[in-house]
Amino acid sequence: MKIGELSRRTGVSVRSLRYYEQKNMLASERTPGGHREYPEEAVDRVILIQQLLAAGLRGDKIASLLPCMRDHDGGPGDTATPWLVEQLKGERHRIDRAIQDLLNTREVLDEVIATAAG
Repeated sequence: MKIGELSRRTGVSVRSLRYYEQKNMLASERTPGGHREYPEEAVDRVILIQQLLAAGLRGDKIASLLPCMRDHDGGPGDTATPWLVEQLKGERHRIDRAIQDLLNTREVLDEVIATAAG
């Protein structure tokens, strides 16, 4: 399928799809005329990328994890590797730290507001 169709089917902009490809998160073949052609599996790949981005993972981390992730079709081998699970737990820990930092910052700001309000 062409990039415009992939964009329509996933709701992801053409610009983002090109970025995913540039960052090695998505692959395409080139037609003799130089146009991108994506396999049917690209739809699931783009949806997975979107889920990982929504979960707070960065593009470089996603690119490193994608080769270890399989489509979950219920078949044998659908379990994640221990390395992948540890990487995802590490990302969750990073997000937890960021949340705690924001809560601490808000607490300090609340103190400043209380002092300023008199």
